[in-house]
Amino acid sequence: MKKYIISLCLCFFIATIVTAQIDRSKRPVPGPAPTINLSEPQIFNLDNGLKVMVVRNTKLPRVRIQMLIDNPLYAAGDKVGVESLLAAMLGNGTTSIPKDKFNEEIDFLGASVNFGSQSAFASSLSKYFSRVFELMADAAINPLLTEEEFQKEKDKLLESLKNNKTDVSTVSRQVATALVYGKTHPKGEFVTEESVRRITFQDVKNYYDNFFSPANAYLIVIGDANTSEVQSLANLHFSKWTRKTVPRVDYSAPKDVQFTQINFIDMPNAVQSEIVVENVVNLKMSDTDYYAVLIANRILGGDFNSLLNMNLREAKGYTYGARSSTGAGKDVTRFSASTSVRNAVTDSSVVEMLKEIRFIRDHKVTPEQLHNAKAKYTGDFVLALERPETVANYALNIETQKLPKDFYENYLRKINAVTEADVQRVAKKYYLADNLRIVVTGKGSEILEGLKNIKNTDGKLIPVFYFDIYGNPTKEPNYNIEIDASITAETVLNNYINAIGGKSKLEGVNTLFTSANAEMQGMQLRMELKSTNSNKNSLAILMGGMAMQKTIFNGQTGYTMAQGQKIDFTAEQVESSKTSAVPFPELNAKGATLKGVENVNGVNAYVIAFTDKSFGYYDMQTGLKLKTETIQEINGTEMRTAINYGEYKEVGGIKFPHTIGVAAGPQELKFEVADIKINEGVTEEDFN
Repeated sequence: MKKYIISLCLCFFIATIVTAQIDRSKRPVPGPAPTINLSEPQIFNLDNGLKVMVVRNTKLPRVRIQMLIDNPLYAAGDKVGVESLLAAMLGNGTTSIPKDKFNEEIDFLGASVNFGSQSAFASSLSKYFSRVFELMADAAINPLLTEEEFQKEKDKLLESLKNNKTDVSTVSRQVATALVYGKTHPKGEFVTEESVRRITFQDVKNYYDNFFSPANAYLIVIGDANTSEVQSLANLHFSKWTRKTVPRVDYSAPKDVQFTQINFIDMPNAVQSEIVVENVVNLKMSDTDYYAVLIANRILGGDFNSLLNMNLREAKGYTYGARSSTGAGKDVTRFSASTSVRNAVTDSSVVEMLKEIRFIRDHKVTPEQLHNAKAKYTGDFVLALERPETVANYALNIETQKLPKDFYENYLRKINAVTEADVQRVAKKYYLADNLRIVVTGKGSEILEGLKNIKNTDGKLIPVFYFDIYGNPTKEPNYNIEIDASITAETVLNNYINAIGGKSKLEGVNTLFTSANAEMQGMQLRMELKSTNSNKNSLAILMGGMAMQKTIFNGQTGYTMAQGQKIDFTAEQVESSKTSAVPFPELNAKGATLKGVENVNGVNAYVIAFTDKSFGYYDMQTGLKLKTETIQEINGTEMRTAINYGEYKEVGGIKFPHTIGVAAGPQELKFEVADIKINEGVTEEDFN
């Protein structure tokens, strides 16, 4: 027993000594970066210039084929959108295989084949690899381009662009790039309805003939296929692809603004603001600054624990997320920091974003911040190596970005060599505090005054310049339109009632049934709205005939059913529904007040407040209702939901909107009304 006690005491003594030697107040010294031994793809060239890379991996009986055409930048000018149309038309058959037969065979093989305007992708089981390879090659070299398919895709593109004009996030993204690069630069131009209408079928064919060339093309095969097999298939199917010289145009280098400024785009339908802080960056992956910039960007806004996100989201609660990116490549890129915030905190968010950008320029990051950023890059890099496509992507980058052959073998070593001083140095070089373009897209009537009062570090106001949704300079919006003294909430509502059919017509509506259809991410949705003049209302959103969400108000109580969960109305929702559940709430809008005039999609509208959280917008000229807006507080966060109305058509002597756009956040879901029934199609059972 004594022996065991002595042994135990000895172990404790040794453990105590070891523990005492560890200073837990100091971070352990990081070890050397792990040695990276990258396998190399097998590479060979065809006579027409096509470079083929093969990454063999037999873990699964599958093969992926990727093709990238690395053409120089080229601006489409007044026919922007020709690339999009070509991409939509490619992969729909070949000159020898009709579209339906081509797609049927792809489906039968359990494969997929997709095209971009300068790319292609295919995936299949390895036993069908040779046939899928052949089909992709045939579709690339001998595409079936028809006038009929062109018109169909052109109409689809024009329809989608109609929605883009009211999509705040899309407008923000497009205008921000147009402003930083310039509208005539390939990276700054964007598709508009006007540019698409100019495009002819011949333009699409010309674009294919000029730019779909093997001269700058790379073909990457990943998976259960050996090099000799790929070489035979490539020679058989791609050697006939005729090499052609791709047009090369030199463009003026984008220039930063001479001084930090706010560029404002007014979108009256915006329920939140989109903010992009940006400047031009000229940084190649082969530059010595590249690794320090990666670390600086991750600390500033590259992940959840970044300076921007921890400030705007975690500390202030202004947003669900704030991020930054710093581009690097053979062509000009940009630095951008972006977020989406509530209208009420737009100006404060701009101030905080500028503060964090200046902070990383003016102060060294902490050892902990530097360590965490390096650790994240190391972890991501090592995990990526487990995927076979990583080897191909790295090899492709080495070719297209003109990188040294050992670039990725030395990647982690150079990441780990970055110091606090390096981070501050590149932050000062690439984040231009005195030449920033602050692009804000949002509802000017609520946010512009605050933006105009933001001051720079010198105490002077940051100037504000105004642009339309196409990136063209415009005048400052006027939100102080005088209202004739004779105009009241009552006259506005009466004008609306008269505009859609008159009081007697509307009072004759006992029940109203409306059905409308929309598409969301390729899924077909149906909305069914039923209401009665006895304050009963039901709203159902269906997909495939199944109710995804249902809201019922029976005149006294209500509930929402979604994903099998029933949530009863709050007392506030009940009171609100007692006046809004009827077919035409304007007939009995007690307590409504006229708040002013606002612009709704380019049209001046009277703003009527039914409550402090419910508003209606009525065209000053026609009297028609253009929009409603409601405010709800969800988990302490104010949420605004806007419904836009358009294309009024007469049904039963009453004008009803036949497009209904439901906006929550920056996105709008557009419904097309399919059917309206007056005094039919509604029963008491609908409100149970």
